[in-house]
Amino acid sequence: RVGSSITTPLTSAADRLALLRGGSDVESAVTAPLPPPADAGAAAASSSSSTAISATVSGGDAEEASSPSSPDTSVGPSSTSSSSSSSSKLGPNAPPPGLLRRTFPSFPWHSLPNYLTYARCLSIPLFMILSYYPTTFPNRAPVLSLIFALASITDWFDGFLARRWDITSAFGAFLDPVADKLMVSTALITLAGRYGGIVAVPSSIIMAREVGVSALREWMAQQGKRDSVKVGMQGKIKTALTMAGLTLLLLVPDGVGLDSVSWTKFFGPLGVGGAGASVAEGVVNAGWSWMLGPSLIMLFASAVVTVTSGSVYFRAAWPVLSGKE
Repeated sequence: RVGSSITTPLTSAADRLALLRGGSDVESAVTAPLPPPADAGAAAASSSSSTAISATVSGGDAEEASSPSSPDTSVGPSSTSSSSSSSSKLGPNAPPPGLLRRTFPSFPWHSLPNYLTYARCLSIPLFMILSYYPTTFPNRAPVLSLIFALASITDWFDGFLARRWDITSAFGAFLDPVADKLMVSTALITLAGRYGGIVAVPSSIIMAREVGVSALREWMAQQGKRDSVKVGMQGKIKTALTMAGLTLLLLVPDGVGLDSVSWTKFFGPLGVGGAGASVAEGVVNAGWSWMLGPSLIMLFASAVVTVTSGSVYFRAAWPVLSGKE
């Protein structure tokens, strides 16, 4: 039986063949004395032969054993470019990259929901400035409506991306509902100043509900029962109805007052507001003046849903509020 360590060099091809075959003369081939090499070249050849045989006996590869170690230049997953770094920051349940993520791999897609929230916050001062300046702005109504519509879309889209890519951040979870309420409140206050009480009353109801429910959720979170007052279907309907109504109301041309809506006279003092019944001269979207009546109806409907959805949250929290839990 050949041992695991053989160091005696063999110079004969027959000796090496016998060793590989494992014949009976292996031991004699290995232990037979050999004359010293004549020169350095022979010594190197003998050393190489010995190394090859040692590698063969031990189950290795003679070429690998005799060749010097070289650095590994193979390209593995760790050498992937920064194109995968952004995708790796998505959640474990994120789907494979689509067309946009493959086309722009270096873009920080994991931060896109937060970027959309930041954009919604930045649109608030822009909305306020354009509501009053410049004083002569024929495109004011469609521009304000577009800004608010885009902000409303980002409110839905950033949440959609966060759920689809399985990514969350503490700051994003805080800022997203705040940006939503700030944008809606800004639009309500601006429109209340334009149309008076008929918009101010539902606006007050909507804003009071938002303050009350936000305070309720914060208090329930301190009690460890925030899930009891998480956003429900009625709350989502309220948000969609409010944003749609405000988008259409902002689209009404400058100069169109409540006199153009026949049923507003039944509200008495509340039904007086706006500039009058005619569109201001030079306004580019005069054809949308009929939108005032339907958009006001949507705003009142939103106020009703606001009350009903808020009552659902308070009823769910009542056992904790009353001390029964």
